[in-house]
Amino acid sequence: MIDLHSHVLPGIDDGPAELAGSLAMAEVAARSGTRRIVATPHLREDFPDVRPSELASRVAELNREFARAGVELEVLPGAEVDISAALEASDEDLRAATLAGNGTDLLLETPYGALPSIFENLLASVRSRGFRVTLAHPELNPSFQLHADRLGRLVEDGVLVQITARSLQRRSPARPLALTAIERGWGSALASDAHSADWRPPTLGEHLHEAARRHPGLAARLGWMTEAAPAAILAGSELPQAPPAQREGFLKRLLGSAAR
Repeated sequence: MIDLHSHVLPGIDDGPAELAGSLAMAEVAARSGTRRIVATPHLREDFPDVRPSELASRVAELNREFARAGVELEVLPGAEVDISAALEASDEDLRAATLAGNGTDLLLETPYGALPSIFENLLASVRSRGFRVTLAHPELNPSFQLHADRLGRLVEDGVLVQITARSLQRRSPARPLALTAIERGWGSALASDAHSADWRPPTLGEHLHEAARRHPGLAARLGWMTEAAPAAILAGSELPQAPPAQREGFLKRLLGSAAR
């Protein structure tokens, strides 16, 4: 599996403070079935130690440490870019912050508060500079939760969507929109958004298998979102055809959750 969103680099944002924490995260991710993980530290003003020009070298050093420790996990460079930071950054810095350093694909952080009416225009400004945008965890945003079709229109316009795996947990308030996004084909990647080995851990495989058990009609789509689709995003290529998703009605979804 490919985990497109994690905070595994030590000491620069709200991920692990030291290398030991990164190693612990790597061991959890590898046990969960992840083979490639993208380090996506927050690129925004409250984390000044995240410098785009240093991301590739930091990732290279982390890969060396993982190899020394015998952890079978490849780390790729990237960043989770705040929309304001993206608008202010140079094209050179944004290319350095792209996923796998591919020069085209940006993971943009969806704000946690209500979205302004100009949000779509702000995204368009970033995209007009030649970048393909993947929105990180839009299912957590209250505006999208209230108006799901607003997210759907962005997808129709070419924006990709990353769903965070823990949003599929039964008690998550983000679960209804996360399921809707997967059922309607809006989701392109399922990722952990991991921050440590125990708090928000990189247990992508466990979340994937549990979601597939609860919603077997989505199993093939979920697998596509952790393998073929993120691989294409990292390569900067067109996403392959997604397998069909079997939609579940609200009552079936409710009864299924209660029975399990």
